Amino acid sequence: MKLLFVHQNMPGQYRELVQWLSAQGEHEIVFLTQREKHPDIQGVRTVVYKTHHVAANDAYGLSKTWETAAGNGFGAVQALGKIVEGGFKPDIVIGHVGWGEMTFFREVLPDTPMIGFFEYFYSVHGGPVGFDPEAPVSDHAPYLMHGHNVVPLVNIEAVDLGHSPTMWQRNRFPESFHDKIYVCHDGIRTDILKPNKKASVSLGRIGRPLTIKDEIVTFMARNLETTRGYHQFMRAVPHIQKARPNARILVIGGNDVSYGGKSKHPGGLRGQMEAEVGHLLDWDRLHFLGQVPFEDYQNIIQISTCHIYLTMPFVLSWSLLESMSMGATIVASDVAPVREAMTHGETGLLVDFFDPEAIAAQVSEVLARPKSFAHIGPAARQHVVDSYDFLTVCLPEHIRQINGLVPDDIQIKVP
Repeated sequence: MKLLFVHQNMPGQYRELVQWLSAQGEHEIVFLTQREKHPDIQGVRTVVYKTHHVAANDAYGLSKTWETAAGNGFGAVQALGKIVEGGFKPDIVIGHVGWGEMTFFREVLPDTPMIGFFEYFYSVHGGPVGFDPEAPVSDHAPYLMHGHNVVPLVNIEAVDLGHSPTMWQRNRFPESFHDKIYVCHDGIRTDILKPNKKASVSLGRIGRPLTIKDEIVTFMARNLETTRGYHQFMRAVPHIQKARPNARILVIGGNDVSYGGKSKHPGGLRGQMEAEVGHLLDWDRLHFLGQVPFEDYQNIIQISTCHIYLTMPFVLSWSLLESMSMGATIVASDVAPVREAMTHGETGLLVDFFDPEAIAAQVSEVLARPKSFAHIGPAARQHVVDSYDFLTVCLPEHIRQINGLVPDDIQIKVP
């Protein structure tokens, strides 16, 4: 089969699927992206396109998102035209619609089946906007949020089928979308991400490796930001340290913003929180590791006694399911997208996002009585194996959906 994948930041949600398809050696795969420093995937031809237009910083707020998305769409469709003229006409197009790349593809490929990734529908209700009283919304917020939704509203008609990774994300979209969007996670490699009692982590200021025998608390986010609860985590740390004087806390994440607004503090949110609680912290037992290589991240989670995952109601992080797959005992915020993946007392421990003392108390209890919570990590892993495993659960469903749109003679063999 000839497959065209489209994602602004290659490979995005298609990392596992593209690698698996390429490894079969039976398919011709092209990946269209804006990412110039993209990963090289064996057997995949990558085409980098440039956006045709980006909205100015002072562009009209209600149409700014669409203006940039239209520029992406026009740049992408021009690149698509050259791809087709060069002799590659895909049997199917699979891509993320959120940045507008696929908006105009029908003008070049009117009869080609297309699957679009529908990640998020904006609203001031039920998501991160308006969730945290510390970040009140303006009177214009409902209109600005809905202005963002022009992109999926246009693209639901541009694709034959939509895809969302969780029910919570699909249900953010209007009911009229639901029958057209299938729900299946990108998939977790549970065969790779698993417990490892022999894992160790070396830190520069400690004279020995940390192992599973140490009392380790971990927190991870791509960037340390409010959407992922970093401010509440930092407020919980002094309480954890006071209750557990031997605990070491390892923090993974950059000091930038992936979602939501930036802190007004010159040191970013990290600087803001250090100003707020820094005088209460034992800095010798608090380790900021930045953004670490994937293998190091695995080792850190594998030695963790208790992992903290805090998020506002938003797109579920891969790291939550990955940590569950590695058998971590997780204390997580009690919000709808987390509840879809985790059951309190069985596969995790849910706490109030807004209560740092309750977060700390639950973490401290896990550290104090690890045997009482020893069932949670294995149960979490089994749940991910049963419901989110890439090879046995997600891959067959994605292939089934792809095969449903193409002729029988080119269908992908279902594993």
